[in-house]
Amino acid sequence: MTTTATAPAPNPALVSDEARIDFWARQAGRLDWSTPWHTTHRWQPPTAVGTEPDGTVRWSVPEIGWFEGGTLNVAYNCVDRHVEAGRGDHVALYVEGEPGDRRTYTYAELQREVARAANALLSLGVEAGDRVVIYLPVIPETVIATLACARIGAVHSLVFGGFSAEALRFRVEDTGAKVLVTTDGQFRRGAAVPVKAAADEAVSGDNAIEHVLVVRRTGETDIPWTPGRDLWWHDVLAGQSDVHVPQPFDAEAPLFIIYTSGTTGRPKGLVHTMGGYLVQAAYTHALLFDLLPETTGDDGVARPDELAAVNDPVKVDRTVHWCTADLAWVTAHTYEIYGPLANGVSEVLYEGTPTTPHPGRHFEIIERYGVTTYYTAPTLVRSLMAAFFDGVPATYDLSSVRLLGSVGEAINPEAWRWLRAQVGAGTAPVVDTWWQSETGATILSPRPGDAQFDDGAAPKPGCATRPVPGVSVRVVDEHGAAVAPGEHGLAVVDKIGPSMARTVWGDPQRYLDSYWRAFAAQGWFLAGDGAKVDADGDIWILGRVDDVINVSGHRLSTIEIESALVAHPWVVEAGVAPTADARTGHAITAFVVLHDGVPLTDVAPALRAHVSREIGPIAKPAHVVIVPDLPKTRSGKIMRRLLTQLFEGTELGDTTSLQNAPAIPAIAAAVTSWKDNS
Repeated sequence: MTTTATAPAPNPALVSDEARIDFWARQAGRLDWSTPWHTTHRWQPPTAVGTEPDGTVRWSVPEIGWFEGGTLNVAYNCVDRHVEAGRGDHVALYVEGEPGDRRTYTYAELQREVARAANALLSLGVEAGDRVVIYLPVIPETVIATLACARIGAVHSLVFGGFSAEALRFRVEDTGAKVLVTTDGQFRRGAAVPVKAAADEAVSGDNAIEHVLVVRRTGETDIPWTPGRDLWWHDVLAGQSDVHVPQPFDAEAPLFIIYTSGTTGRPKGLVHTMGGYLVQAAYTHALLFDLLPETTGDDGVARPDELAAVNDPVKVDRTVHWCTADLAWVTAHTYEIYGPLANGVSEVLYEGTPTTPHPGRHFEIIERYGVTTYYTAPTLVRSLMAAFFDGVPATYDLSSVRLLGSVGEAINPEAWRWLRAQVGAGTAPVVDTWWQSETGATILSPRPGDAQFDDGAAPKPGCATRPVPGVSVRVVDEHGAAVAPGEHGLAVVDKIGPSMARTVWGDPQRYLDSYWRAFAAQGWFLAGDGAKVDADGDIWILGRVDDVINVSGHRLSTIEIESALVAHPWVVEAGVAPTADARTGHAITAFVVLHDGVPLTDVAPALRAHVSREIGPIAKPAHVVIVPDLPKTRSGKIMRRLLTQLFEGTELGDTTSLQNAPAIPAIAAAVTSWKDNS
């Protein structure tokens, strides 16, 4: 691993590329392989291959390979091998529905259900390499369908159940999916919410869908149905054998496509592969959630052995893990499905919202199942803080919690301290993880055994600290030079791990342009987040530097929301910017220029409803401000940074590139008027 002035001293066992690659080869030994690999890692960085018409360098798309030549079955590694090892009676899933219904699946029961689902997909003509879109809430069938796809080599793409029909349609069409798995409805905030009609709308256009499998969840009786295409999940599985012999697939075969918003309105379908992804998911879950055996350091203190390639079986058996993210987000792919199941622990699935039917629902679940590791988002922590500011009532027994985790955005210090004091009894370590859909697994994080969690130590709330073993991060300026301690720079991953996304589905050029072009000469991955390094060499993540809004851990493209707004007949132009929100981190604030004669009192509710229909409720603007113009550069780009500053009343940054600087006072006046009348 490369040592830089902006990073803490690397682990001495990983000071070279050779040692780093050997480390991942040893971690791959955590999995069962059908065929050994011949090449641990192949890396072809972007290469200059000519010049563009404007004189800029034309770069080749980078090529990444891990464990090439090796074959394995992902579902076998997550389920069957635990059964074969005599742990079939160990609980795999504790399932809690929002209405209070509960189910438990042992590893043996999960194996049988995944086998039935795999046989069902095969009976519908799904083959290795075919795509299956899964549009389900957090229910066990989501995990079962996901693992069934992995078992037969089909490529899955999970879609958040709160997304609109249009958002689902794009993903169905972009993947060329053969099967859609959905449900009659889902329980949300105490009500049964219909889903099937939205799924039907999504598959009504030009697509490759042959079958829609429908899980019966809410018991809706009057749902739309297309004979021949639509099939009940339970009917199809009922006739299937609960035995399926998994076949091995190449380590570089695609496992799933996950869509993430970027700065262009069209979401990017990131492709993750079977071998490398599972290796890094399993290792980082074990490292961060305290499954590794301990070793005694020079100071005589026992801490987790970061280089270990096996888990402590006692820790595995006593772990009940809960990642609260929706299963469609990459957080849950890695730390609620694949990582925990590969490591053989028990985990919790909860369908509903944390405040239904009361704000203490999560505490009830922790107590009921004896949750030991609780991994959640800062926005949820802030919601709990608001409801239990004076402390969690003693009626909830949270004594099982021994480790806490945060994900989605940098957690603010007050929320960090509240979480540790109130949920972790003031002693539980808090692993504040930083990573992305693109990296597939955690890149920066404190460790459970860090000295900052010892009695009397000075913690660093909200600090991502340092890279996990096997990867490296730098903080640099736009030219690639290291920034001084305390200065803001760009986070780049200069040594990648095996779970890095390989490409953008159907658009490798976009993969290059979005992530590698900025530092193509150095071969560094541009994360798109700002960062700084403190005097100790620890890294602090400062948030996105591109035009993406992070609402409660959900990354949403400003341009995608603006496109939806402009599609409304009242709107001439729209600019969307993130503004601070104490609960969600960012609020979506829309600045709109309207046609003449629009009834102003109706604008905000109409536009919020419109965006909800076009993209989904999560994308609804929290604020809608009517303005006479938008600040633009001479190339026509909206300066969203200025919109944020005008709304928040902070000092404006550089405005020299504006083509319409006189518009700024008029926009400021419109913001003031909006605040006065809100």
